[in-house]
Amino acid sequence: MFDPAFARRAVARVSQAAAQAKRDAMAVSHFGLGQAMVDRIASNRRILGPNGKVRATRYTACKDPALRAEPEGQIDPFLKSISFWNGDSLLAVLTYYATHPQSYYLTGKAHPDFPGMARQLREATLNGIPHIHFNGAGGDIGAGKYNDGAPENRQTLATRLAEAMASALKATVKHPASDDAFGWKTLPVVLPAASHLDETRLLARLGDSAEDPIDLTYVAKDLTWLRRCQNGEAIDLHCLRLGEARVLFMPGELTIPYQLAAQSMRPETFVAMAAYGDYSPGYICAKSQYGQGGYEDSPRASKVAPEVEDVLLPAMRELLAR
Repeated sequence: MFDPAFARRAVARVSQAAAQAKRDAMAVSHFGLGQAMVDRIASNRRILGPNGKVRATRYTACKDPALRAEPEGQIDPFLKSISFWNGDSLLAVLTYYATHPQSYYLTGKAHPDFPGMARQLREATLNGIPHIHFNGAGGDIGAGKYNDGAPENRQTLATRLAEAMASALKATVKHPASDDAFGWKTLPVVLPAASHLDETRLLARLGDSAEDPIDLTYVAKDLTWLRRCQNGEAIDLHCLRLGEARVLFMPGELTIPYQLAAQSMRPETFVAMAAYGDYSPGYICAKSQYGQGGYEDSPRASKVAPEVEDVLLPAMRELLAR
C-alpha cells in the first residue's frame, strides 16, 4: 500500500521541521479572521431523484452536460481565512474550503491540482509568506458543475480559488492575541464499523491466491480498520480556539452536512473545519445519506455505520462549546 521506510523518513523530517519551527517562533500580536464567497467551483456530487435516492453522481470532472446543468446543490460557498500578524506585518495565512481538490486525475503523476496552485499563487503574491490550505468536509462536493475535465480548467479553477483567498484576507478583521485567546482541545471518539465489514470474509479473501493484489490492499485496510473498531481504539477529534472562533479538525472524508452542522452550533461566530485527518473510516456520510445510493455511502467508500453521526455530532458540539 505504501513504502514503510519512506513513511518513517517523512515522519522524521516533519518532526525535525516542527522542532525547528518551534525554535524559530515569531511573536504574534493579532490573529485575523475573514471569509469570502467562492465563485463557480463547488457543486454537490449527489443528485437526488424524486424518490430521495441518488439518481446520478456528478463527479469532480463531469463530461455530461445534462449533469453539469443541474443546480449546485448543498455546498458551503464560503472560504474561511485565518491569519497571524505582528503589528502590521503578516506572518502566515491558513485557509479552509470544502471541495474535492481535483480537476483531472488518474494520470499516474502526483500534482497539487487547483487548490495547491491557488495556494502557491497566493504565497508568491505575498512574497513568500507561508500559506497553508485545508480541505473541509468535501466528501460529497466537487467541481463537476464547472469542470468537464479539460486540462485547461485546472488553471481556471485555481485562479477562482486564489481570488477567493485574496478576498477573504482583504476582509480580515484583526483581534488581539493573548495567551488566554488560544486553546487546543482533543476529544477521543470510537466510531462504529460498517456492517458490511465481516472478519471471516475478509480473512478468506486475504488467503485467496486468485485475488487481485491491488484488491487485497483494500481488503487488508478494511480488516485493520474493523479490528481497530472491535478493540475500541479511538480517533481523536481536535478543536483550535482563537478567541470566539473555532476550527475543528476531523477524520475521514466527511460530507458537507457535518461542516454546515458545525456552523449551526455556533451561528454567530467564525467556525471552520478541516477534514481528511485519520482516513481509516473512508467516507463519513450523514445518517440521512446512508441508504440513498451513490458512491459516498457505498461499501467500497464508507467503512462506518450510519450511527457514526450519533457519535460525531455530540462530540463536535462539546468541542465547539469549550
